[in-house]
Amino acid sequence: MTTWSMRAERFDTADATALRRDYYAEVAGRYWRRPATTAEVAEGLTGDGVERLDAPTGAFVVGRHAERAGACGGVLLLDTDTAELTRVYIRPGLRGTGGGALLLGTLEDAARRLGAKRMVLNTRQDLIEARTLYSRNGYVAIPAYCQGPYMDVWCGKDL
Repeated sequence: MTTWSMRAERFDTADATALRRDYYAEVAGRYWRRPATTAEVAEGLTGDGVERLDAPTGAFVVGRHAERAGACGGVLLLDTDTAELTRVYIRPGLRGTGGGALLLGTLEDAARRLGAKRMVLNTRQDLIEARTLYSRNGYVAIPAYCQGPYMDVWCGKDL
């Protein structure tokens, strides 16, 4: 049985960058109901604030399955007690292999090390796989804590 490994990694390594590109291509393409172009993905990643996913304001994690990068996610401190889960992505061919729960656990541990006592997130209605992952791992609906054009659902969990 192939296992997952998770570790903190800078958001700008080759593997992290490739995963972030795949993440953006998928969520943008699903939103637009067509494949996102390379230029659209590059534009979406420009100035997206990913640099905050590094100490002391956050953390970024890359997951590997059979030594190949297959998942990523970040946490961002919103205040001294609350961290936001962001950019959670598991490559489609690896979904259902246990990596999602392990990734969330690793990100929750990173948030605790940053001092967070609560994790929040926002997502969209159409991202069924993400919503299912969050629900299965104890995230429940909460009132909106932020606003934006790509947000339909807000969830939280005490750490």
